[in-house]
Amino acid sequence: MKVDELRELEEDQLADRMKTARRELYELRFKHAVGQLENSSQISKVRHDIARIMTVLSERQLGLVNFVPHEIGAPVAVAEKPADEGFEPEAAEAPVEATQKPKRGRKPKTEETS
Repeated sequence: MKVDELRELEEDQLADRMKTARRELYELRFKHAVGQLENSSQISKVRHDIARIMTVLSERQLGLVNFVPHEIGAPVAVAEKPADEGFEPEAAEAPVEATQKPKRGRKPKTEETS
């Protein structure tokens, strides 16, 4: 399951997938403890699936991703970034001229030491 597929699902569908994934992880751990699990990499795959679902849910909760279910094949509107016309850097943002640093291990020459 990919993150893009998860982002298209509704919250109740994500909750159902989370519940089934956690149940599957519980069963896999039990089988592993008893010694019936043949492929132990399934445990890590299910754990990664749970992490993906939790990531999508937290993105929605924090508002990082605008969730708008859309039809397949429908054009998606993309917001344009406004141009920074007339932007001039302030004095604090102006580039600073580089000064020569002394080489490692040497003291800088001063008038007293020369």
